[in-house]
Amino acid sequence: MDDGTTYDVRVYRTEVYKGATVSTHKGRWKTNRRLWKKGFRTAAQADSFRSSLLTAARKGEAFSLSTGRPVSWERNESVVTWYALTLDYTAGKWPYAAPNHRKSIAEALTDATEAMLASEDAPYPVEEIRRVLRTWAFSGRLRGVAEPPEDLAAVVRWLQTATLAVVELNRPGIGAARCRALLDRIGRKQDGTAAAANTANRKRAVLNNLMQYAVEASVLPANPLKAITWTRPRTLKNVDPRTVVNSDQARRLLAAVGQQDQRGERMVAFFGCIYYAALRPEEVVDLRLDNLVSLPDQGWGELILTNSEPRSGTWWTDSGSARQRRELKHRPRGETRLVPLHPELVALLIQHLKKKYPPGPAGRIFTGPRGGIFNDRAYLKIFHKARAVAFTKSEAASLLARRPYDLRHAAVSTWLNAGVPAPQVAEWAGHSVDVLLRVYAKCISGQQAEAKRRIEEATRPREDL
Repeated sequence: MDDGTTYDVRVYRTEVYKGATVSTHKGRWKTNRRLWKKGFRTAAQADSFRSSLLTAARKGEAFSLSTGRPVSWERNESVVTWYALTLDYTAGKWPYAAPNHRKSIAEALTDATEAMLASEDAPYPVEEIRRVLRTWAFSGRLRGVAEPPEDLAAVVRWLQTATLAVVELNRPGIGAARCRALLDRIGRKQDGTAAAANTANRKRAVLNNLMQYAVEASVLPANPLKAITWTRPRTLKNVDPRTVVNSDQARRLLAAVGQQDQRGERMVAFFGCIYYAALRPEEVVDLRLDNLVSLPDQGWGELILTNSEPRSGTWWTDSGSARQRRELKHRPRGETRLVPLHPELVALLIQHLKKKYPPGPAGRIFTGPRGGIFNDRAYLKIFHKARAVAFTKSEAASLLARRPYDLRHAAVSTWLNAGVPAPQVAEWAGHSVDVLLRVYAKCISGQQAEAKRRIEEATRPREDL
């Protein structure tokens, strides 16, 4: 017997772990005294893997002590292609990832696949290859239920043999160059210019996780990216104070929204929730009557946030709709957030609900004219029209409130500058205190004079000396 192999093998029954939303089926076996496990999404996949192990053991095949698998399998695993690995990886990630994270994974792997094509002379345009990857291959919902559409089928067949073997990334001499090509590609846009630092770092994280997955699946002996020196791009972590509106500018903007025909009237309170309550747009979209704790005729009100509906696109949700309802950002499922409602926002909501637009299906507070969910394109169009009307020429040309999200920044900045303690602001806004102070550090103004006065007071000479 070779020192690296054994014939002492025992294969056990499949173990099932039932999670909150999905179950994992784990194949289990021993080589000598070491226990091995491998997880699968379905019982059929786990049973198939177990049967293959049993067949190899009954044939008297040698098992590797380093991988736990039959030695004969290693020859087959050495030719796992990049395309096959990415399909396996995205399928495994799908049940556990949020829709926008699924989209992020697909974006990173689509770029990386360009650098892993076996030939530079592809028979299909790059745009067509990217379309196949983005709209079918990396969508677990679409690829899991049907064959590729007729217009994509030829490219899909070509991709099955068009990418390099994954082991090329660990091959002496050429592996490092290929890894650098991967990192260079994810750091650039399609036109060749540098991608935003946040984008490059996010895609690097996806690539690194993919390599770790390849190691766990015994496709690679080690993560090749760890041997590459890569300088992480510096990211912008502060809100630019030039984007933050003051209360007068915010009121002008909200008034201008209401002047943009009936669609605009429907959106005044919508944008008011972002400015006065610091809600994220996806949180406002999901607001229902049940979220309103109190809405008095005068004074402050209160709401309790339970869910949000971020927009990710139809390819990445479980249902195929553009939005998928899920837990609050950075919060575990079931956790809520209490938010105070400024008296002016209370008045806007009363005006919206009681005098103009009654709740829609499922008690939704904000709906379109036909009762549907607010469309991003529709509210962005109204927002930019209103901004052009509300602001002076110089304000409109500046960075001031270029996006609806900037109204949230304005709300948080206003609370901090009003002297509300940072822990309270963080709780209302759904941040950690550390992130809050780091992101809004440049927006806390008007306190320099007081700080200088205190320093001067502390360093003033004592008259009794």
